[in-house]
Order: sequence, then structure tokens, then C-alpha cells
Amino acid sequence: MKTINALLSGFLILLVLFSCQSTEEVKSNLEIDGYENHVELRWNPEQDVDEYSVYVSLDGESFTLRGETRDTLYMDFVSDLGSEVKLEYQVRAKGETDSLTVARGETATRKMSDEELLDMVEYYTFRYFWHGAEPNSGMAPERIHLDGDYPNNDAHIVTTGGTGFGLFGLIAGIDRGWVSREVGLERMERIVGFLEKSDRYHGVWPHWIDGKTGKTKPFSSKDDGADLVESAFLMQGLLAVREYYKNGSNGEKALADRINSLWKEMDWSWFTRGGQNILFWHWSPNYDWDMNFGLQGYNECLITYVLAAASPDHSIDPAVYHEGWARGGEIMVDKEAFGYKLGLKHNGSEQLGGPLFWAHYSYLGLNPLGLEDQYANYEEENRNHTLINRAWCLDNPNEFKGYGEDLWGLTASYSINFYNAHHPGNDNGVISPTAAVSSIPYTPEESMAVIKNLYYNYGEKVFGKYGFYDAMSPEHDFYPNRYLAIDQGPMVAMIENYRSGLGWDLFMGAPEVQEGLKKLGFSSPELE
Repeated sequence: MKTINALLSGFLILLVLFSCQSTEEVKSNLEIDGYENHVELRWNPEQDVDEYSVYVSLDGESFTLRGETRDTLYMDFVSDLGSEVKLEYQVRAKGETDSLTVARGETATRKMSDEELLDMVEYYTFRYFWHGAEPNSGMAPERIHLDGDYPNNDAHIVTTGGTGFGLFGLIAGIDRGWVSREVGLERMERIVGFLEKSDRYHGVWPHWIDGKTGKTKPFSSKDDGADLVESAFLMQGLLAVREYYKNGSNGEKALADRINSLWKEMDWSWFTRGGQNILFWHWSPNYDWDMNFGLQGYNECLITYVLAAASPDHSIDPAVYHEGWARGGEIMVDKEAFGYKLGLKHNGSEQLGGPLFWAHYSYLGLNPLGLEDQYANYEEENRNHTLINRAWCLDNPNEFKGYGEDLWGLTASYSINFYNAHHPGNDNGVISPTAAVSSIPYTPEESMAVIKNLYYNYGEKVFGKYGFYDAMSPEHDFYPNRYLAIDQGPMVAMIENYRSGLGWDLFMGAPEVQEGLKKLGFSSPELE
């Protein structure tokens, strides 16, 4: 009997020790961050566990199921539990009884200032380009669908323009310490290495690339070659990266030199089709110039002419800008809507302005503040463009649900008919968060009102692990858990420009950019 009791006692001691050790391991396996309206949980994947259940407790004793997930990141929106509350979480392997706890931890929600809210939105959006990057190339995937439903199985297709936008976000993440400078450099080297080996045509990349192979993925039947505009968006970001690294460590300087080689190899003059006074968007090795799309303003393409004029080895004549983009001066108009003037002919919507991405894409590096040429003051043009778009939503002639001072912004995004370039003349009740968020340098108070409304009132319907989802509509009860790189990139870039001017300072500091702008007749405080 003594022997049995001794064995039982030893077993109980071992069991207690094992339990304590397991509890400690479980506790250390959960990373947890508390914000004002949600809590984020992250844990390591467990072998042979395909699905997890997340439980929460306010008293440490009674736990309530919050949700189930196959991911190892879970966002719990907790406004129903109160404000500034202490919470204890358990993550359990999903089963009949959810008895196996694989992670646990405690946190508290907290009131956030506007600056903290903006920092959080920028950080989450940065993660699209960091955690969400295509693994082989490091490039930005064209889209991320959290529902896993990809058209044509294209999760591995990367976008050149979207990657260019995202580069501004990666720089911001490195500069703010969200990732280390060393790890950030490794990612940049992977991206540049992929771009060096991927398909190019006269030094210009296609719109889409297979992230696994570097081969062109046709954007449409005849768009299977060079895309000058998307490549301009890409090089806008690459030049900012070059400037960020050019005076750094030996490795950083080497990367800057490699970017410089890619920049010099882009033959912008080729896209004048033998010396015409206009740039053409596409060239195909199979269809030559059949797309026949000349770049005439005004739309999102201004940066293309700026970079073409700035090119060290393949520059265009100023006449290409003035006769092609500016239409021999006919780009100028005198229009007014809702008390705001537009001085440029917005293609197809000159009275009310085009989709708001026209005020974003070219201006992630090109600083519009104080920027002028003989055709426009670009700070005024972009601010008025934004304010007209907002005023349309406030006027709300179609009486769509939700529209108002804290929910406005029409631009290209996912839509109820898959994809749409929304603007005041083409409004179907879908709001694209990138529209107001990316406009924050032009309309800081008005944009913050939308950010607060989206986060605090719509919550998990519109905010996920890579920031605000691409589109939403109270009118249509439309809240897709989907992202597009070309919409996430402007948000993270423009928030950083608003906060620090980092992207603007880097791009505008490039000597060739300054010379190119002067060559085309631009003036700016940064050119003096």
C-alpha cells in the first residue's frame, strides 16, 4: 500500500509540475494587443489543429465563445463588452468540447487619441505589403481575399503599380521601426532581384507578373507587354527607396545602385512611337501598338510624364508633355461645383471630377503641396477635387444609406458589380475607404471623420488584418473582406506623407526628379 501511495503521490507531483509547465508554455504562446475597439490575438500554429475557438472572460473565471478561425490571427471587436475593460482570452483547439487550450493571455482596451488611431490604421495597412506579400518575389499581390475565393486562381499574381505604392509603406514601416532596418533591406533586395529577372520590354514592366516565375500575366487580350503607367508608379516608389538607401551601409548603397540601373534602362522615349509628341500607355511584343492609348490629361498619369522628362538616358522633349498630356493647353478648363473650382479637364467627368485615385496615384512621391506649372496649382486642384467628391456624397442626390460628413469618398474599387471606377457621375452607393483616407493631406479633418466612423461604428465589417477593406455599402449591405494593392498602397503612403512627409521628401529630393520638373516648367518650394 505504501508503495502504491508513493507512486500516486509521485504521479500527482509530476502532474502538477506538468500542468504548471504547460500553463506557462500556453501563456507564452499568445501575443495580444488591445486597442480601443478591438483586441488582436496571435499564436503559433498547433500540429494537427485545423481550426481554433477563441474565448474571452471579464472575470477570469467564466469564458464565452467569441468566434472560430482557421487562421492564427484573430481580431475581436469588443464594444459589446464595454470600454476600457480588462480581458482574459483562451484559444482552444476546436473540437466537440473545445477542451484543449493552446494559448491564453490578458490585455485591456484603452482610449486612443487621433494620432494613435492614425498610427494603428497606417500600421495595419503596411502589413498588406509586409505580411501579405507574395512569398517568392516579395512584391504586392494584386488582391488578397480573406474568403480565399480568387478569380482564375490568381493569388500569386503581383502588380507592378501596386508594389510601387507599397514601397512607400515599406519605407515607412522601416523608418518607424515596425520592422528592423536589416530585415527591411532583405525584403527590398528580394523585390529588386525579382524585378531584375522578370519580363521587361524596353526596360518597362508589364502590369501583372507571375510572382512565381517573373513572366508576364496579360492584363487583357492585347495588354501582354509593357505598361508604361504602372511602371511609372513602380519607379516612383523605387526612386524613393533609392534615395532612402543611397547614403547608408554598403549593402544599402549597393541596392541603391541596382535600382539606379533599372531606372536608367527604362526607355521612355520609345513610347512616343517614333517621336510623336505624346506618350503611349502600352506596347506588346505580339500586338505592337494596337492598344493605341495615348496619355492625355487629366487623370492619374501625370507622374509618367514627370519621370519621362527626368530620365537620365531616355528623356522626352518638353513638347511631349505640353502637346500630349496638356493637349496644347486644352487641358485647362474653368469649372465649378459646390463652390469649388476645377482648372483641369478631368477626362470624362470635367464638371464634378474623376474618381479620387486621380488625386493620389501620381502624388505618393510627387509632392502636390505648392506644386504649380502653367496649367494648374496641383495642391488646389487635388483639394478641390476631393471636396467636390465629398460634397456630392453629402448632397447625396440618390439618397443612399450612410452617406454624410463621416462617410464619403468615391473612387475605383470593388463594387456590387465586381469592380467600378466610382465618382460623382458614376455613383452606385459604394464607398471606397481609400478615397477619404488617402486624401488626408488635402482634407485632414474631413478624412479623420471617416476613419473614426469606419473604425468605431462599422468595426469588423470594414476593418481587418490589413486595414480597411476595399469597399463597403450600407445601401447594399455590401461588406466584402477583400483588398486590392492599388487601394491599400495610397492609404499607407498618404497617411505617412501627412504625418511626416517622408515619401515626398525622398522622391522630391532625387536630383533627376528636380531637373525633370524644372524642364517641364514646374515650380515648387522643394525646387527652390
